[in-house]
Amino acid sequence: MNEIRNVRQLNKDGIFDIIRHSPEGVSRAEIAEMLNVSRATVSGIVESLIADQLVLELGAGVSRGGRRPIVLQVNPDAGRVVGIDIGATHVLAVLANLRGGVLAVIESSLDIAHGPHVCLPIVCEAVDALLQRGQTPMDSVLAFGIGVPGPVIAAHGIVSSPPIMPGWDGFPIRKNFETQWKIPTFVDNDADFGALGEATFGAGRGEPNLAYIKIGTGIGCGLLLDGRIYRGVVGTAGEIGHVTVSQDGPPCKCGNYGCLEVMAGGRAIAERAQMAVKAGQRTSLAALNHGHELTAKDVAAAAKAGDEVSQQLLNDAGRHIGSALASLINLLNPGLIIIGGRVTEAGAFILDPIAEVVQKRSLRASYQASRIALSELGQHTTAMGAVALALDQAYARVRRGNIVRRSQPLQSPAL
Repeated sequence: MNEIRNVRQLNKDGIFDIIRHSPEGVSRAEIAEMLNVSRATVSGIVESLIADQLVLELGAGVSRGGRRPIVLQVNPDAGRVVGIDIGATHVLAVLANLRGGVLAVIESSLDIAHGPHVCLPIVCEAVDALLQRGQTPMDSVLAFGIGVPGPVIAAHGIVSSPPIMPGWDGFPIRKNFETQWKIPTFVDNDADFGALGEATFGAGRGEPNLAYIKIGTGIGCGLLLDGRIYRGVVGTAGEIGHVTVSQDGPPCKCGNYGCLEVMAGGRAIAERAQMAVKAGQRTSLAALNHGHELTAKDVAAAAKAGDEVSQQLLNDAGRHIGSALASLINLLNPGLIIIGGRVTEAGAFILDPIAEVVQKRSLRASYQASRIALSELGQHTTAMGAVALALDQAYARVRRGNIVRRSQPLQSPAL
């Protein structure tokens, strides 16, 4: 009897996974063919999935001869997931349905350097506001994914010696949130989630070997190798921001000198802009400097307005990044490099020198096999990667039957 029950559960898991990975829908006959089981077996399991409000019938599909088949899809309103991007200066949260459709987005300011005891309540407030905006009760959320800007030991949900996260080393981020929310929560590096987000929803769909480069306050790299996120032994794989690009460069928070992050990250660009103004260089940034501390966004805006000092600052940063990317291409030979992060809003002023140096310094065969593309998800990339992981965990809960059954299904809010 147990053997029969186990076989049925395997078939149920297999059928649900096929429906999940068929965004355009799939028929009972197609499922039976894929699993090499009888149509009667498929029909019985599908009926139970429909009764559990996990699967929907969406009408007739394309006929392969004879009557048009009924198409099945996962019910998007069987539950919700939340993806969160905790950055150096912001938190951005996304509420999604079980097909990854975005229902609500919210963003707040924070300073990661203030530590977990200050930042985590801000994240919780953002989540509360997000669920309210998305008309979603907490018990309908099946999983949370959280990206943070430091090396993560994913199995334990903690960061390890994060250069720009003072006070966070070893802090139990996952345990803290699971205690607060009573919902399964998963923590990973922001750039790793960026790679997963682009591979699942963005520019990297269909590419099993890619690198996602996040150019923000700092610079990070998420690696997808053979279709899996590569984290390394202790979660520090992809820390391209701490590759040395200038032996005589300034000190970095990691303890080294001349790291890519202190030569070309958003904070570094802003600091060099400040230095240019203090040195009396002719630049429109001088007028901005009287009201507030300069930012990389100010430099990008000035460059687009024709300011030559700003253009040169971005060009220099782009050349440093291009040099690091050329080494990455020579070492890992990825099929695709996706560039994202807020500094890419500078456009061609930073992207053109990146491409120029990459072409010049990469091995010809490796360069010709790689494409460089801009992120399709923009500032939502990390949060959507967190959504992708949360969906995997949500489907695992669904398969185990570990979800709240509702007399009335959730409704997607009007956007």
